[in-house]
Amino acid sequence: MVIHCVDCHLPPEGLSYYTEKARTGSRDIYGKLFKDVSKIDWEAKSVLEYAKTYTYDESCLRCHQDLYSLNLSAKGIQAHENYVRNREKGIRCINCHLHVGHYSEQKEEEQKLEEDQILTEAEPGAAVSARSRRLLPPLKVTGIVPGEKFEGYMETIPGSPVKFEMVAVTGGEFDMGSRSDEPYRRRNEGPVHKVKLSSFWIGKTEVSWAEFEEFYSETVTHSKNERGLVQENLETVDAITGPTPPYGSPDQGWGKGDRPTITMSHHAARVYCEWLSRVTGKRYRLPTEAEWEYACRASTKTAYFFPGDPADFTKFYWWNRWFGMETEPLAQYARYGENSSRRTHPPASVRPNPWGLLNMIGNVKEFCLDWYDPAAYSQYSDDITVDPKGPETGEEHVVRGGSYRSDAIELRSAARDYTRTEDWLTTDPQSPKSIWWYSDSTDVGFRVVREFEREEPRTIAGSQ
Repeated sequence: MVIHCVDCHLPPEGLSYYTEKARTGSRDIYGKLFKDVSKIDWEAKSVLEYAKTYTYDESCLRCHQDLYSLNLSAKGIQAHENYVRNREKGIRCINCHLHVGHYSEQKEEEQKLEEDQILTEAEPGAAVSARSRRLLPPLKVTGIVPGEKFEGYMETIPGSPVKFEMVAVTGGEFDMGSRSDEPYRRRNEGPVHKVKLSSFWIGKTEVSWAEFEEFYSETVTHSKNERGLVQENLETVDAITGPTPPYGSPDQGWGKGDRPTITMSHHAARVYCEWLSRVTGKRYRLPTEAEWEYACRASTKTAYFFPGDPADFTKFYWWNRWFGMETEPLAQYARYGENSSRRTHPPASVRPNPWGLLNMIGNVKEFCLDWYDPAAYSQYSDDITVDPKGPETGEEHVVRGGSYRSDAIELRSAARDYTRTEDWLTTDPQSPKSIWWYSDSTDVGFRVVREFEREEPRTIAGSQ
């Protein structure tokens, strides 16, 4: 069978065939005449957000009419059933089959290695074997070790060579939110209100795959009960229950190591912090929204923590689209839509903010502890608010910072976003859907915070 480019990249028939042919033809002519095609970043153009605009399900289904062929695996049946149920929600064939059309032997091998690793980690007893590498730590954790100074330090995950750096942030007061005259501000960023924060430590970088995989290998679980909660015969009643194996390749084939961990859920990030507290004996958690913005601003009051106008950097300003936009100094401090090739990068590829923190505004967005409320700031009084933790209840959580996909306006220090749990689980074919992994969120990670306080040790929830 011979397949031509147009068999996938044009609808098979009807009026849409001619309209799309005109659109893609015009684009190709424009590129031929006015662009240097040798400078096009084809890796960035191959990601899902671009591919779905030039690939059509009708074309896939014209050849692949039988979605339940004889040799289809149980995993494939589950995925195709989910596709049939959720087509109206925007799920597409290439959500799962992104690399099928442009076959790459290297991508195929990477995918096989990733799946083999997942299956190995999911073998019964794998978690028990990993647990045996380290002794159970004390069940109580404290905000500060006796005699410890408030200064930055390097944390080592016990029983492993994995290390990460924590930066000491001295507490203080700041104006949280964006003023009405800040270009491209959104209503949920105001009103500006005064906040006073206690001192804390915060991760110099986002939690890496190397760090997260220590947690995963030690706590991985293999089954779910009817509520979607994982079950396993654990060695001790105090063991922390961790993620089930991911359905696909959670790193999207971009690499792990010191790259930021992605595709885990907000729940998984919170459980990771609980596990990290347990194994280190120190109290770690996600940052509050106020702590995150305070650390990002680093005593600045402008749109970014460096001089610059969002109007000069954004592609949403028509002048920039026609005549080009500035990328410096923004590109020095963040991996974002203009310099990322639409994928994550090691943290050392950018410069730190004035307080020594890397990628606060780029690479991946970051979970915060707070529930999200677009009107949360209006509920604070005119007086100084001390150590705010956001609304008491909610449905989604705050996400801060920009990512490798973001435009410059999303990298402003005051920019707010939030989780979209239902949308981020559209492609997940499992029933119930995973509480540990987001199938459709590839640009959100997190960094950890440690409180600085002198108090009696506190028992972690769930311990004896």
